[in-house]
Amino acid sequence: MASRDALRLPPPAAVRVLRQAPRPSRGLVVRAAAAIVAPKYTTLNPLADRVLVKIKSAEQKTTGGILLPSAAQSKPQGGEVVAIGEGRTVGDNKVEVSIQVGSQVVYSKYAGTEVELNDSNHLILKEDDIIGILETDDAKDMKPLSDRVLIKVAEAEDKTPGGLLLTETTKEKPSIGTVVAVGPGPLDEEGKRIPLSVSAGSTVLYSKYAGSEFKGSDGTSYIVLRVSDLMAVLS
Repeated sequence: MASRDALRLPPPAAVRVLRQAPRPSRGLVVRAAAAIVAPKYTTLNPLADRVLVKIKSAEQKTTGGILLPSAAQSKPQGGEVVAIGEGRTVGDNKVEVSIQVGSQVVYSKYAGTEVELNDSNHLILKEDDIIGILETDDAKDMKPLSDRVLIKVAEAEDKTPGGLLLTETTKEKPSIGTVVAVGPGPLDEEGKRIPLSVSAGSTVLYSKYAGSEFKGSDGTSYIVLRVSDLMAVLS
């Protein structure tokens, strides 16, 4: 017969009760590293120079029609502007947000705060985190914003000087390209735009690891970077 000590239960303080977390209600969900807050709010009005973007869905298939698992789906960098702030003050002047509601935009990969609003994923971010406006599916049509430029990247060399063929992994990353489009320029201390020092058609040398890279519909490589990342104009 088992002893009483063997059947003795631990004191109540040692018993842990696991409770199922309540499901968040429909409305606003702010995603953070350690918490999910779900107050019952259904609208979000950005402040100052911030904008609210409804994120595009991630691609679920490759161009060849192969289904991608969730882990392999590329994180989208674009969406539709659904709300904008009232602007900000620069010097003595009020500067409105230059992006209109309804615009299709591309933004920096790690910018902003992701929120779930009415069962859709959104991103709230500063106007300066938006790279450009893209109303089509082709990167060559992007209109850069602020002090950014869109560059068509020069093709990498296929051979070494000795004639040895290079694979895609061994090709040296080019840092030369042709300017396709330029932004309106940064703001000065009075809130006025300063035109950029380069123009479309210029061949430029830029910092090797700067900017955001994109592929055109025909496979052409493009990069969007700030004018401060340009090192020289080539001729």
